[in-house]
Order: sequence, then structure tokens, then C-alpha cells
Amino acid sequence: MKMSRLLTLIAVAVVAVAPASFASEGAAGTGSMSYMALGCVVGLGLAALGGGIGMGQAISGTLGAMARNPGFYSKLFPNFLIGMALIESLVIYTLVVVLILLYANPL
Repeated sequence: MKMSRLLTLIAVAVVAVAPASFASEGAAGTGSMSYMALGCVVGLGLAALGGGIGMGQAISGTLGAMARNPGFYSKLFPNFLIGMALIESLVIYTLVVVLILLYANPL
């Protein structure tokens, strides 16, 4: 419960700060890039945090199921690996979007 409150507070803080980065006027490169970099770093950090939490829960559930029923290992482990690959791919997609935003920025 405390973790969900913390994540909600972080999300509200990010949403509250976001308009300030888009409201800046002036010449290109006078600080708006630093807000974009900050947003990209925070977004990537949150994606990695979510991926890490999801992987931890998946590992915990899989090991618990294997401990209760070792005969189920052959059916459980391939699905576990596919799930881990999908969770990790979400973080990699976030990294790709961050790199595109930072290096292909038309500012």
C-alpha cells in the first residue's frame, strides 16, 4: 500500500512539473533541452523501477510454484523466460524512445 502511494506521488509530481518544461519560450537550446533530459531520465528510471519490481514478483512466483510442485518445472520455465523477456523489452523500448528524444530532437 505504501509503495502504491509513493508511486502515485511521484507520478503526480512528474505531471505537475511537465507543463513548465513545455511553457518555456525563447531561443532554442536555452534550457528546454535540460527539462527534456530531466524528463527522459526520470521516465527511464521509472520504467526500470517498474521492470525491476515486475521481474522480482515474477521470479518470486515462479520459484514458489517450482518449490511446491517440482514436476511442473518443464511447463513453467519456458513461460517464465518468455515473460521475463517481455518485461525486459518494455524497459529497452523506453530506452530507445529516450535516446530518440535526446539525440533526434529538432530543437
